[in-house]
Amino acid sequence: MKKLTYLLLFIIPLTQLKSQWVEKALDHPEEWVNPLIGTLSKPSLSNGNTYPAVTVPYGMNLWTPQTGKNGDGWQYQYDADKIRGIKQTHQPSPWMNDYGMFSIMPVTGKMSFNEDERASWFSHKSEVSKPYYYSVYLANHNVTAEVTPTERAAQFRLTYPKSDSSWVVIDAFDKGSSITIIPSQKKIVGYSTRYSRGKLVGFKNYFVIYSDKPFTKYTSWKDKSLVKDSLHITGNHCGAIIGFATQKGEKVNLRVASSFISLEQAELNLQRELSKDSFDTTYEKAKLSWNEKLKKVEVSGGSIDQMRTFYSALYRMLCFPHKMYEINKNNEVVHYSPYKGKTEPGYRFAGTGFWDTFRALYPFLNLVYPSINVEMQKGLISDYKEGGWLPEWSSPAYADCMIGNNSASVVADAYIKGLRGYDINTLYEALLHGANNAGPEATGRMGIEYYKKLGYVPYDVKINENAARTLEYAYDDFTIYKLGKALGRPESEWAEYAKRSQNYQKIIDPETKLARGRNLDGSFQKPFNPFKWGDAFTEGNSWHYTWSVFHDIEGLSKLMGGKKQFVKKLDSLFEMPPLFDDSYYGSTIHEIQEMINANMGQYAHGNQPAQHIIYLYNYAGEPWKTQYWVRETLNRLYQPTPDGYCGDEDNGQTSAWYIFSALGFYPVTPATDQYVLGAPLFQKAIIHLENGKNIEINAQENSKEKMYVKSLNMNGQPYSKNWLNHQELMKGAVLQFIMDDKPNKNRGTNEKDFPYSYSTDKK
Repeated sequence: MKKLTYLLLFIIPLTQLKSQWVEKALDHPEEWVNPLIGTLSKPSLSNGNTYPAVTVPYGMNLWTPQTGKNGDGWQYQYDADKIRGIKQTHQPSPWMNDYGMFSIMPVTGKMSFNEDERASWFSHKSEVSKPYYYSVYLANHNVTAEVTPTERAAQFRLTYPKSDSSWVVIDAFDKGSSITIIPSQKKIVGYSTRYSRGKLVGFKNYFVIYSDKPFTKYTSWKDKSLVKDSLHITGNHCGAIIGFATQKGEKVNLRVASSFISLEQAELNLQRELSKDSFDTTYEKAKLSWNEKLKKVEVSGGSIDQMRTFYSALYRMLCFPHKMYEINKNNEVVHYSPYKGKTEPGYRFAGTGFWDTFRALYPFLNLVYPSINVEMQKGLISDYKEGGWLPEWSSPAYADCMIGNNSASVVADAYIKGLRGYDINTLYEALLHGANNAGPEATGRMGIEYYKKLGYVPYDVKINENAARTLEYAYDDFTIYKLGKALGRPESEWAEYAKRSQNYQKIIDPETKLARGRNLDGSFQKPFNPFKWGDAFTEGNSWHYTWSVFHDIEGLSKLMGGKKQFVKKLDSLFEMPPLFDDSYYGSTIHEIQEMINANMGQYAHGNQPAQHIIYLYNYAGEPWKTQYWVRETLNRLYQPTPDGYCGDEDNGQTSAWYIFSALGFYPVTPATDQYVLGAPLFQKAIIHLENGKNIEINAQENSKEKMYVKSLNMNGQPYSKNWLNHQELMKGAVLQFIMDDKPNKNRGTNEKDFPYSYSTDKK
């Protein structure tokens, strides 16, 4: 065999072998993904705050190795050295924590069920982490555990040593759980009721587990004690242990499924999704599901690290929001309603915060994966009809977290970008309801009575983050205006929201030209420190939030004294030291530390309010500065390593910034049909649209040095604009970037080429 290998190497040129390897690698983008990126995180410093999610795109369930204690939001940390179980999770972020979880842990020797006693040492050297598969050697037990998923089920393969005491521990977690052991069917069923956010009516995650090996020993446990002679137990914290004798290398297979509806539905999910498939068959199906989704965007002509980072970011974008709907025995789409506590017809999704994801994640869905967002829009209708409001954070129902009314942007952008096939009029009704009322659990608009009367949320009425709320409400009003107009509603209806979109002007301080809290009597807050985090702003300061006028940068520029002053202020954001005042929080929160670590002045890319700022040079005739800072951010703040993000990844948003920016454009203003240009990272990219058309992006001379756009042709014609049109891209397009190592200070300087602003649109 060795001789044949040497002969092949002698016959086939090494360059050809390399070319063949690259071609094969490009055909399997799922193999570039590293799910461990971002897992070297902790509450005081986020390098992503991710976990290695084993799932299929938008799968109802995700699985992860669990290193943290039960209930710890940091459920997997790269620098941990022990695993407590392989956990079914639905956790969108550690700050939101989890819901409906249970875990499975193979054990040998002593019958250990307590999470500390059963925990095993492990090493990353004997760990394989893929989007569709996870394997780890559990050193204490001499067992290799593997898992591979479907949307609502999974298969486990546990390889044991020779032992008379081999076990599987099932942990249904505390806060209310139940376990039933059925030895005659080699089966365990149960449910978990634990959740972390909001108020859920009748919430249960039912699960069913089948073993292909009979268990000769079995018992249940409750809290800290074994419960002898009981095959069924319900209480605060319940679990089961099943046992058998194994031979060296013997593989025990578990088939697992769950349902938020019932045990019967969990059984149906298992039969439908696993059928008679082997572990390897499920593995291949899961791998293929990732391959098909990731190949919608093909990139080449970058470094290995860039390829890994790109496809790992795209993988993160496809994990959330996850499906909360199931298919019943009549093949109908149904879901558990957390608002009514019963099964309802229709779609539903959960696990996303619109404060984060309205910015780029949902616009990317509208461009590349619109069909799944049609389902998500239908899911929002379910939320509104059953709960009375659109969610701003769903985890899995309304969660009291973050600010804004950004469901308006998510709904408006989808329709304006051409998505159809759902009841948009009901969603429009929901937007009007949310825009004019304050609801429970961060729904609607806190302080709306002040906002409608004064045009801003006052600083001195005990409503925190008031200036940030005003800015976000103004943009959200803009999106409602755009949607109302697109739907052909009467002008008398949407004109009010067009007017309200200008409310951002009420809190731009004419003295400092920055956003500033404003009191009930019209005076601005005193004293004012633009470096103060929190207080009038959300996880940022005035330097970060002032630019959150996504829809009217021209208007903001005028308030700052014109384009030259606007650019000067933008420049200073990157040039000044990372000063901060953390007195509002009483300590240096992790977002502040991440800004300092980034070493980009006041630019805080690790948190979402700042992520569009780099692109604003395009609105003032200096797009080369956007090109420079985009490339700096792509190269410096994203790496394919456990510490590879520069802050919270947040359900795909920080990843979406990378994906859009690496392709060469970014949706600064969702609910318009424009993307603002940056500069591509790769020499070639192809976006395969669902309508069968392609967007081809060529930048053959692209390199580390050649980061600037010298010229751009679109479909063979010179293209001078600083933005791309969504509808034109959807027809299929070829973009030819000519790159250079020095900026072209003539391209993109004419006002007719600037991106959309409300002020210029009204002209």
